[in-house]
Amino acid sequence: MSLHCASSVAATISLLSVSLKTSVCYINEATNKPRTLQKQVNSGAPSKLSTESLSHDSPEPINKPCFCRRRHFIEAATLGTTLFPVQSSTATDPCSDYTAILRKFHPPRPDWYEEFYAGVMNSATESYEDEVAMYKSQIFSNLKGKGQRILEIGIGTGPNLSYYASGSDVEVVGIDPNPKMEKYARSSASSAGLPPSNFEFIQAVGEAIPLSDASVDAVVGTLVLCSVKDVDMTLKEVRRVLRPGGLYVFVEHVAAKDGTFLKFMQRVLDPLQQTLADGCHLSRDTGNNISRAGFASVELNLAFLSSATFINPHVYGIAYK
Repeated sequence: MSLHCASSVAATISLLSVSLKTSVCYINEATNKPRTLQKQVNSGAPSKLSTESLSHDSPEPINKPCFCRRRHFIEAATLGTTLFPVQSSTATDPCSDYTAILRKFHPPRPDWYEEFYAGVMNSATESYEDEVAMYKSQIFSNLKGKGQRILEIGIGTGPNLSYYASGSDVEVVGIDPNPKMEKYARSSASSAGLPPSNFEFIQAVGEAIPLSDASVDAVVGTLVLCSVKDVDMTLKEVRRVLRPGGLYVFVEHVAAKDGTFLKFMQRVLDPLQQTLADGCHLSRDTGNNISRAGFASVELNLAFLSSATFINPHVYGIAYK
């Protein structure tokens, strides 16, 4: 996940927020261990993405599960190919429908850019991760024994997995718009001690999470909301997939205080930041978005990180459904 707004282009790209956006339809054939999961029943009203992307007809049989569309997913759980239950679809071409949503929220990037960005994020964020570790350790400790099924939005190269993914009883799905992140995320999952069968990577956007209502115990998101197109829609999706009593654990950089030199520089650099850092915004009041998103309660703390230069301050904490 990204961070630094440094002097060189490489440093700027390498230390900026990892975008949680979209990508093309992903067919999961990586899980070798069969699983049988219970169907989940929708309990909440769907968010409106587009008139053509939402319906609730009866499922039709299909040979392979295709993680397409927010509310129109094949019931892959009945086929034993996914960690988390997904929804059924009767669309003629659900993949193309979801591709349209992906393009709306995350316009396609050149393949070389996706590969370069993933490589930079894997190798150039060490100083930031070292400094933010104390805050992450504090909030991720709340998942111990409580988060058996965890969704991480904008998982990127997987730097958070070491905090919460150890143990054979934890199941993790990571979503990210950049398909080149997967190999790094899988390596991080392995290093964290997470069995391969307990980790799944899906290309998806935060505004249209491909999981059923109330299907996860916790949602993790760090340096994600700075770069989604619609912050409030993403938070609505987070609440939708969380079970009652579930946790949303977050670390996000936010706009500096009005009238400060830092805020002035953020406004000046914001257009460049968005161009170089995959859509990252420097001046969003993300903490306010989280506070008013409708969670039962929110614990929100403020921190300044020396390694993040203009990407300060940070808010971190836990929101409870």
